[in-house]
Amino acid sequence: MTIGSPTVRRVLAGELCSGCGLCAGIAPDAITMTTVAPGYSRPQQHGAVSGRAEQAIARACPGSVVAPWQAAPGRHPYWGPYHRVLTGHATDPGVRHAGSSGGAITALAIHALRTGLVQRVIHVVADPDLPTRNITVVSTTPEAVLAGAGSRYAASSPLADIDELLAGEGRIAFIGKPCDVSALRQLATVDARVDAQVPVMLAFFCAGLPSHAGADRIVRDMGLEPDEVVAFRYRGNGWPGLTRAETRDGRVGEMRYADSWGGQLSREVQFRCKICPDAVGGVADVAAADAWYGGETGYPQFEEGDGRSLVITRTPAGESLLDAAVAAGAMAVSPLAIEEIDLMQPSQARRKRAVAARTAACAATLQPRPEMEGLDVLAAARRGSAKEAAINLAGTARRILQGRR
Repeated sequence: MTIGSPTVRRVLAGELCSGCGLCAGIAPDAITMTTVAPGYSRPQQHGAVSGRAEQAIARACPGSVVAPWQAAPGRHPYWGPYHRVLTGHATDPGVRHAGSSGGAITALAIHALRTGLVQRVIHVVADPDLPTRNITVVSTTPEAVLAGAGSRYAASSPLADIDELLAGEGRIAFIGKPCDVSALRQLATVDARVDAQVPVMLAFFCAGLPSHAGADRIVRDMGLEPDEVVAFRYRGNGWPGLTRAETRDGRVGEMRYADSWGGQLSREVQFRCKICPDAVGGVADVAAADAWYGGETGYPQFEEGDGRSLVITRTPAGESLLDAAVAAGAMAVSPLAIEEIDLMQPSQARRKRAVAARTAACAATLQPRPEMEGLDVLAAARRGSAKEAAINLAGTARRILQGRR
């Protein structure tokens, strides 16, 4: 027995924690999740971790190992393995409106529940006591899943109770960030309950996890105070949807997505996200994202419109789920050439090209970095320029040395 987890200590020292909560879920008597400044979820070690638990943490923690992409008919160094690439939306107008884009993930999760494929959906919703923050819930009805629809740009630890969830009754559809799904896939290599209990893993493209401080600044920019807020949506109820806060005395603040994300939250992204080799949910069964309409420059346009999701099926299970949802009339989809994603998600392409240089900066400054085998990191880097790589290498090294990652 050891006090704490050596893997967790290494991950925290290198600022590689994504906050997924896996370590606390594996060793709940020794590790708990807590919030640290400026507002990230981090493990706190306070007891002995068994050798078996440490083996699982070392194998599955996304700050230690990122799950390699699986074999599929197609593969792209930015966009990952795929069976099919499509655009689409939920056919239910309420689901489409509530979702952050076209409601694809919500529609698929609801369909999985309605058909009995799963009996539980694990997902993140707004904390009723602190609406800019998140909690993880277990939903067993379509209405509960729909109530939690919409992006949540704040810390979340959906795997913090994973041992308890896997021990419960009923199969699970898991909705999480790419790093959360990576952790769950890796956990399956040492815990057979994952594959038996979780037939559906759904992920969304992730631009990085901001801190709570960013959300608090947004609220104050609206002329409100965070402790007055009783309801808060980062997005949804339209596409992309307004950031909206409501206070207990009925005042309302609103902000455009381009201002809330582009002006505030994107500046608050934690370091692990800046070196993420799989921000596109490459090991999920289905990954979804905003199918932005690119402008003449190729940069997404953020005017309000009818939601449209980018949908990528990555496994036979994902193919089956999507086919069933379309056949039941829950989803409408159209094929998309994978190269078109470059125009819809240009920031994701830039980030993937930068990973090799940024992790090289970690190595050069003697900092740890996660294992990233089988994720086409070098193939993505080769699509960029030498100048782009040099800028990312030098910039990351400088920030590490200055202690401001």
